[in-house]
Amino acid sequence: MADRLTPERRSWNMSRIRGKNTKPELLVRRLLHAKGYRYRLHGKAGKARLPGNPDLVFAGRRKVIFVNGCFWHFHDCRVGQHAPKANAVFWEAKRTRTKTRDADQRRRLQEAGWEVLTVWECELKDASALEIQLEQFLDAQAKYRGN
Repeated sequence: MADRLTPERRSWNMSRIRGKNTKPELLVRRLLHAKGYRYRLHGKAGKARLPGNPDLVFAGRRKVIFVNGCFWHFHDCRVGQHAPKANAVFWEAKRTRTKTRDADQRRRLQEAGWEVLTVWECELKDASALEIQLEQFLDAQAKYRGN
């Protein structure tokens, strides 16, 4: 199916997609705040910036959470595996770079002694399972404490 929008309009639409304070991120933040967890936002751990600017930072626990969109970060669910037909080469390269960058940032955080959880957009459909996953991650004792 051909794109019904002009290239200019499609570009404008794409430029409006946010990277911070997205609906999935806000949902996770509200859920955790209601449970009494407190956090910093977007990669701030005191004065230092963390690799990848995690969405939620629990500095005292040395844990971070990324809330990722399935399409943008190439998740293995149905939505994440959808490949756009228009400009397919561009999108494949862009999404592959994002996936590679995410893996590198996760590795760097873990090497610095941080535990990392990625919450995928598709996981938000089951709020009770998500709540359990988040509590288990945040309440578990750290397995490794780096430098």
